[in-house]
Amino acid sequence: MKKFLLHDPNLLLYGFAMVFFASFGQTFYIALFNDDILNIYKITDGEFGLVYAIATLVSSFLFINFAKLIDKIDLRFYSIVIIFGLAIACTGFYFIFDNIFHLFIILFLLRFFGQGAMMHAGTTSMARYFSVDRGKAISFATLGGMLAIMFLPKIVVHLNSYLDFKTLWILTTIILLILIPIVFLILYNQKNRDLVLTNTIDNDKLNKNWTIAEILRDRVFFIYFPLAASFPFIGTGLMFHQIYIFDSKGWTMQMLGNGYILFGLFSILGLLIGGPLIDKINTKKAIPYVLSPLLVCIIVLFFFDNHWSFVTYMSLFGFNLGLSAPFMGSLWAELYGVKSIGTAKALLHAVAVFASALSPVVFGYAIDWGYGISLIILISCIMIIVSSILPIIYKT
Repeated sequence: MKKFLLHDPNLLLYGFAMVFFASFGQTFYIALFNDDILNIYKITDGEFGLVYAIATLVSSFLFINFAKLIDKIDLRFYSIVIIFGLAIACTGFYFIFDNIFHLFIILFLLRFFGQGAMMHAGTTSMARYFSVDRGKAISFATLGGMLAIMFLPKIVVHLNSYLDFKTLWILTTIILLILIPIVFLILYNQKNRDLVLTNTIDNDKLNKNWTIAEILRDRVFFIYFPLAASFPFIGTGLMFHQIYIFDSKGWTMQMLGNGYILFGLFSILGLLIGGPLIDKINTKKAIPYVLSPLLVCIIVLFFFDNHWSFVTYMSLFGFNLGLSAPFMGSLWAELYGVKSIGTAKALLHAVAVFASALSPVVFGYAIDWGYGISLIILISCIMIIVSSILPIIYKT
């Protein structure tokens, strides 16, 4: 472990920071302001879910061509552009207009630069530059997101007692602007890093430059496509409507804040297990079973509503998030090589963002139409079971 940490500590810090601050565009962070947004724009849960879905869908389609630039341009320049883009997005909530299009633009930019670009940059750089310890590196970067999930909700809930909606979003902008020069300094030796990578690519698979069209014509992509989409779809839907779920189960907002700490701790546990494990086993053989904890988590949510079911739900939810991150990150490097990892993961991110766009509106209208948790859980279970069976049936 010491050798791994000392191999390229600056790049590890970069990956960690990018994933941590990508949280400002993630569903769990935006959902903390749901009540404010619903009141300001005078919309329902379902309507908000629809706007959120459209903004996320548009961002996912446009992101594919943008994200593959990480394979072609300097990582420092790419990083500065996307951090500044997310800062602009956060500033949007300071200038409130009673207009649904204004909300759409803000959500589009948050999803494009936050969940999309910054998350993509953090995890892709780990998959590209760490070949031997790829699983550990992806886990380390993802740890940034886990810690953000653990602490940012508690921080926001606390600050909300002293600061208003607009001020909190301006504060996020300031933090991101400070991050820009820090990232530039961290990546000061990026040219040397790229030179080493070029000299170590030595087999046919890695030497091939996969295009998006070629990947989409590859049967293997569609075998793993549903699995890649399932957790973003289910996880985003559950987080986006977390307040409704907690209310319907009789769980308090205080439990929600404490639950995120539990969620984060078990996410880290999942990372600590998943990262080293993925460096030792065949990813393609193990990945059909990676969503098993989430399936148990959802079943618990359906049948129980006591304190221990809350603990089990948040723990397994978090554990599966941590466990699946290094598996999904390593899978695409194994399938399409590190030379085209940016292109492959751009498509993967588009899949994930597309899936995360659909669930808020699907789950939102399930709530609006009175089906609630029952339909949410039925959809989730079907997705997990079908997507897990496909790689077993069609072995690659």
